[in-house]
Amino acid sequence: MNLSYVEVNPSTPVKAVVIWLHGLGDSGHGFAPIVPELKLPDSLGVRFVFPHAPVRAVTVNNGMKMNAWYDIKSMDLENRADETGVLESAELLETLVSDEIARGVPCEKIVLAGFSQGG
Repeated sequence: MNLSYVEVNPSTPVKAVVIWLHGLGDSGHGFAPIVPELKLPDSLGVRFVFPHAPVRAVTVNNGMKMNAWYDIKSMDLENRADETGVLESAELLETLVSDEIARGVPCEKIVLAGFSQGG
């Protein structure tokens, strides 16, 4: 399985990539509108990738299925995250990073950013 995503590309050749992860229940569309507000010069060549988390049941939300990087099993911070889901999402993101490297972006020019559960 590969992550689908929203991409915002510069009008100049890509020199760097920001992969930006959304929060619980959102999608890659949630933060894409912020790119123009950053007013980055096109000469920087920054490509933005906003992946959509897999849809999965989230225990603390009564098992409702939604975009989530991992299940939240309880509100207890010691036992909250679904380790299997975290590792699955990490693997999907590693593939996304590898794809950007294969496109010619040096790994030191790839930034992972995130909000809430995506952080």
